[in-house]
Amino acid sequence: MSARFLAGVGAWLLGAAAATAGSLLAVSALGQGLAPAPSQQLTVAAVNHALASEAAEAAGPAAPMPPVKSSATPLAPRPKKGSPPPSATPPAPAPQPAPQPATTVLTSAGGTLVAGCQPAGAYLVSWSPAQGYEVSWVSRGPAANAKVTFEGSRKLVTMVVSCHGGAPAATTTVSHDT
Repeated sequence: MSARFLAGVGAWLLGAAAATAGSLLAVSALGQGLAPAPSQQLTVAAVNHALASEAAEAAGPAAPMPPVKSSATPLAPRPKKGSPPPSATPPAPAPQPAPQPATTVLTSAGGTLVAGCQPAGAYLVSWSPAQGYEVSWVSRGPAANAKVTFEGSRKLVTMVVSCHGGAPAATTTVSHDT
């Protein structure tokens, strides 16, 4: 009886080991084959370019549309029979659309923002905190100074944006909490 008992326990252990090994192999194969995660590390320049493109696309539809230019000449009314022909006057030139304000991506330790300049002053198009930070305060503008404060666990990073020569520039202040 003891040999029979040992054979049964041995068979059970062999079956349990085979089932465990098969399950682990199946889970490993599924984890690698179902959802391969492509890993692409972006550079700071690539992130800034993507943010600027996104901001330009976001600002595009909200901006006024430029006037439609036409090369067609307006028709003059037909003169009545027996009347002298009217003098031909050239059509007035179409007004030129105002240039769209440019945006700039500005980066700090606390986060990144996209800013632009308007006649009324600096304005923030978008902002994104860095990892470990959150946005605690925003003054979007347009104003002489637009501001955003990023708060981390032990730091406050404030970016003040103003316009110099029509281009936004940031002054960054870092405060350490005690």
